[in-house]
Amino acid sequence: MKPNLLFITVDQMRYDCLSKLKHPVVETPNLDALAEKGVMFTSAYSATPTCIPARAAIMTGMSQRGHGRIGYEERIPWNYEHTLAGELAKSGYHTQCVGKMHVYPARNLCGFHNVVLHDGYLHHNRNKKDTPYGEHFDQVDDYLQWLRQNAGAELDITDLGLDCNASTVARPWHLREQLHPTNWTVTQSIDFLRRRDPGKPFFLWTSFVRPHSPLDPPGAYWDLYADAEMPECPVGDWVNSEAAAAGGTGTTITRGIIPKRRLNRAQAAYYALITHLDDQIGRLLDALQEYGLSDNTFIIFTSDHGELLGDHHFFRKALPYEGSAKVPLILFDPSGRLGLKRGSTVKQVVELRDIMPTLLDAAGAALPQSVEGRSLLPLCRDSEAGDDWRTYLHGEHAYGELSNHYVTDGKWKYIWFSQTGEEQLFHLENDSSELSNLAEDIHFKDELQVWRARLILELTGREEGYIREGRLVTGIKPRSCLSHIL
Repeated sequence: MKPNLLFITVDQMRYDCLSKLKHPVVETPNLDALAEKGVMFTSAYSATPTCIPARAAIMTGMSQRGHGRIGYEERIPWNYEHTLAGELAKSGYHTQCVGKMHVYPARNLCGFHNVVLHDGYLHHNRNKKDTPYGEHFDQVDDYLQWLRQNAGAELDITDLGLDCNASTVARPWHLREQLHPTNWTVTQSIDFLRRRDPGKPFFLWTSFVRPHSPLDPPGAYWDLYADAEMPECPVGDWVNSEAAAAGGTGTTITRGIIPKRRLNRAQAAYYALITHLDDQIGRLLDALQEYGLSDNTFIIFTSDHGELLGDHHFFRKALPYEGSAKVPLILFDPSGRLGLKRGSTVKQVVELRDIMPTLLDAAGAALPQSVEGRSLLPLCRDSEAGDDWRTYLHGEHAYGELSNHYVTDGKWKYIWFSQTGEEQLFHLENDSSELSNLAEDIHFKDELQVWRARLILELTGREEGYIREGRLVTGIKPRSCLSHIL
C-alpha cells in the first residue's frame, strides 16, 4: 500500500526559528516532536528566495535555471509539463492543495485535482482592472469568500491596515482566532481528510501564508511574546551603515534602521505567528490520528524562504544571507517503512528542488527527466549515501542594485553582487551569523578563488552574459525570468 503524503509549508519562516535549535525566544513543540522522531536537515536552502521562484522549484523539481524564474515577477504563466501534483495524480494519488499556490493564473491547478486557495494579499490580484485572465481577488480567493460568509460581508483582509510586505509593523488579529487564515488552512485540510477518496492514497499540500506579513497573530499568541526580551539582530563588520540609515523607517522597507521598540514588536509578532502555526500543525496531526491515517502518512515540513527580520539592517527576503535563503526542513515517516534514521540530522546541502523527487520516491512514482533535484531519502537512511551528493549549491536573485548570486556547501558561502561587483566570503561553520566578510582577507585568498570559480562555472553560457573571457562581468542587467519561459 502506498503511503499517504502530507506536505506542510509555511511562508517566510527562518531556518533558526525552532526551539529544538535552541532559539532564545520562539517555542515550536509540535515541530520539535517531528524533528525528534524524524530527520532534520541543517543545510537546506531556497536557491531563489522569494515566493514565486521557490514554489517553482517545489512544484517542478528544477533548478532556477531550469524553471526559469530567477527573480520575483508576477503574471508569468505556469506552463510546466511535469509538476509534483500532476505526477502523483498519474501514480494514483488523490491530490489537493489548501492555502497558498502563488501561480498564474491564480486558479491554475498545476496538476492538482482541486485547490482551496488563499494566496494572501497579492497586489496584482487586487487590481480592479481586468487582467488577461479576468481575475480579481474577490473571485479567485476562497478564504475571503469563506470569511465574508462566516463573519460579515463587509470584511476584507486589509482591515488591519497592514500591508502584505509590512515586515516592520505588527498588531494583534482583530477577529476570533478561528477566522485567522492559519486556522482556516487547517480547517480546510481536515475537511479534505473527511472528503477524500478512501480508495486512493492522498497527497495533501497544506500551504500556510504566515509567518509572512502582515504580522497579525491572534491575541493569545501576541501575549506570549509581547513582553519577552528579544535577541539582538546580527550586524556584520561589512555592513554599510550609511546605506542602512538611508533606507528609511517605513513599513515595507528592505533595508533600514527602525526604532528599537517597533523592531521588538515585529519580532514578537513574527515569533507569535510561528507558535500559532505550530499549534495548528499539531491540530492537523491530531486529525490524522483521529482518521486513522497517522501510521501511513509520510510528512515533509519546510518553508519557501526565510525573513531577515533586521539582520544586518535588512528585512524581508531575496538576499543570499542565512536569514533569507536558509530554510527549515524536516522529514517524518511514522511507519518506518521508508527506512529513515529516526532522530537524525543531515548536513549535506539540499534545496527545494529536492522536494519533488523525494515525494515521488516515497510514492514509488516515476521521475520525469525534467527533474534536476534528487531524492533525499537515501541521505535519511545512511550518512554515507551523501558521498556522491552535490558539492555545493548555486542560488541567485534579480533584485535591482542588490541583485546577487551565491554558492554554498553549508560550511562556506560566497556571494557576488552582480551590479556592484562586491564579493563576500563567509565561513559558516565558525560564523553562522555572517558577521565577518573574509573576501579581502589575504589568508583566505585561495578559498575565495575556489568559490569564485564555482560561480563562474555555473554562470558560463547564461543568456545574460555574466561571464566574459572566463571572468565575472559587473553591471549586466539582471532579468527576473529567463527567456525560455516568457
